[in-house]
Amino acid sequence: MNTGMDLTTLLFLAAAVFIFLRLRSVLGRKIGHERPPGEPYIQRDGPQGRTDDNVVPLPNRNGDGRANGPAGAEAPVVDRLKGIAQPGTPVAAGLSAIMAADTSFEPNYFIGGAKGAYEIIVTAFAQGDRKSLKPLLSKEVFDGFSGALDQREQAGQTVASSFVGIEKAEIVEAALKATSAHVTVRFVSKLIQSTKNANGAIIDGDPTRVMEVTDIWTFARDVSERDPNWRLVATEAA
Repeated sequence: MNTGMDLTTLLFLAAAVFIFLRLRSVLGRKIGHERPPGEPYIQRDGPQGRTDDNVVPLPNRNGDGRANGPAGAEAPVVDRLKGIAQPGTPVAAGLSAIMAADTSFEPNYFIGGAKGAYEIIVTAFAQGDRKSLKPLLSKEVFDGFSGALDQREQAGQTVASSFVGIEKAEIVEAALKATSAHVTVRFVSKLIQSTKNANGAIIDGDPTRVMEVTDIWTFARDVSERDPNWRLVATEAA
C-alpha cells in the first residue's frame, strides 16, 4: 500500500469537507424581494423593504458557532466595530444590538463571509446552478431567481460570465427585529458577462469588457436558533 498516496488522499478529503462546511455556514434563512444578478431591479416593499432571513458563510468559527477571531466577544464593542461603522451611527447601533443578542457575531468576519457568498451566488446564477443557490437563499429569493432562470432557459438564452473580483464590500444597514438579525451590504464588483440568444447572437453584455456592478444585498438569520447560517433575503441595484 502506498502510504504517501493514502495520506494525500485523506488531506484532500479533509480540505474538501472543511470548505463545504464553511460555505454551508455562510448564510441563514428568509424573506425579501430579490433582483437576480443581471436581472432588472425589483422595488422593495415599505421604507426598509426587508424581512427576515440570512445568507453568508461566516468563517473562523468554532464547532459551537462562536467566533474565534483576534477580537472575540470579549473585546469592547467599539473595537469590534472599528473600520466597520462609525460610533453613534444607526449602523453601529444595529450591529451592537446584534452582537448583544448573538455573542458569536463578528462584523469583520461577517463581511468576509458575505463576500464569499456574493461570489458563489452570482456565479451560480450565471451558470443556472439552482442546487448551489438554494441553501444560500430564502424561499422567496430562491423563487425569484429560479423564475428568472426559467425564463432564460425557455428563451434558449445562455450566459457567459467571469467573476473578476469584489472591489468593495461595506455594511450599510443593520438591525435586530425581535430575534431576526438583518445586515445589508453594498458590494462593488467587477465581472465580464454576456448573454446569447438561441441563435448564438449576443443580446446583452460584452464578452470582452470588464464592467463594474453595484449591488445591495440583505442577509438575515434568527439569533434565537442554533442554526448559525445566514441567507440572502433581499437584493437591489444601487
